Amino acid sequence: MHCGCAFASQSVSPRLPFEIKASVSKLRSSSAQLPRTQIQINPSDDLLVNSSDKSPATRVSLPSHVNSITSTTNPFVKHCLKLRQSSSYRHAHGSVLVVGAIPIREVCMFQMNKQGITSEIECLLLHEEAQIPQGLESLSIRIVRVSSLVMKKLSGVQSTESVEAIALMRIPSSFIDLKDDKDIITDCNKWFPSSAHRVLVLDSIQDPGNLGTLIRSAMAFHWDGAFLLPGCCDPFNDKALRASRGASFQLPIVSGNWNHLKVLEHEFQMKLLAGHPATSTQKPKLVSKLSVEFAQSVAEKPLCLILGSEGNGLSEQSRKVCELVSIPMAGDFESLNVSVAGGIFLFMLQSFSGS
Repeated sequence: MHCGCAFASQSVSPRLPFEIKASVSKLRSSSAQLPRTQIQINPSDDLLVNSSDKSPATRVSLPSHVNSITSTTNPFVKHCLKLRQSSSYRHAHGSVLVVGAIPIREVCMFQMNKQGITSEIECLLLHEEAQIPQGLESLSIRIVRVSSLVMKKLSGVQSTESVEAIALMRIPSSFIDLKDDKDIITDCNKWFPSSAHRVLVLDSIQDPGNLGTLIRSAMAFHWDGAFLLPGCCDPFNDKALRASRGASFQLPIVSGNWNHLKVLEHEFQMKLLAGHPATSTQKPKLVSKLSVEFAQSVAEKPLCLILGSEGNGLSEQSRKVCELVSIPMAGDFESLNVSVAGGIFLFMLQSFSGS
């Protein structure tokens, strides 16, 4: 039986973190100082990779006198479309499109309530006949009206009847993409500023819908952050954002490798758990069963919960260093979807101590 960590999906090459010129401390200090590093991308995937090109991205802005756009060939529309379609372009410019009034409102309310930030919206694109979404009326933001054709092109959905707003927003300072090992040891306690008692670790999660759902579930069950190992899709992919409903802007997210994760484990003396099938064709290793008793036994311990990819399950490194845990099931099923299994783990292992 499966706990949800082995799934049928096309395998992809592991993602390497993109280059960051700023230090981690500077990244967290202001979202306005996000990297302008040029990076490349595998055309078939939305994964971040290294690049030797260090030229800064050209700043793209909309002239101040423009208050409406009707043509899909407008240069600013082309810029926004690239932000939605290309991970490298998004991170080079430090900006992302958020589609839909609900996630936009959730992000803005979170930033005002928790961070004291009025808004990270650079520009709010509204359908030419739409009202300003409820909850955003009092914000001091630039509004540009767009036609139905522009809204459809930028939203990436066939029907735009339910899409009345698209926000161009800064990638949050709570997202950190680590370059290498040399400058991180003294800064790892800043990755998850509130606490590192419960951290969700995703191991080559390639499907953006699953990744976004897991991030939203982690936020809902008060986990302290998410750590993305190589091979994960970009959390600011449009499908991931749609699934997370704005949680990618609220939950601290770190993208790194196993060396970074080992530093975090050592610093906070974390226990590594990994979701895994109760039975496997791989080399036998003791697999614990998830239960109330098991959850209580680790309640006071800082945890990293590692969930594997849809296609290959856990990586060899994860199986080797983690305590394996399965979800007991009455039915004879081969697997659970990783976001379903992850939701069960996140609920059962959440912290109730307020740590």
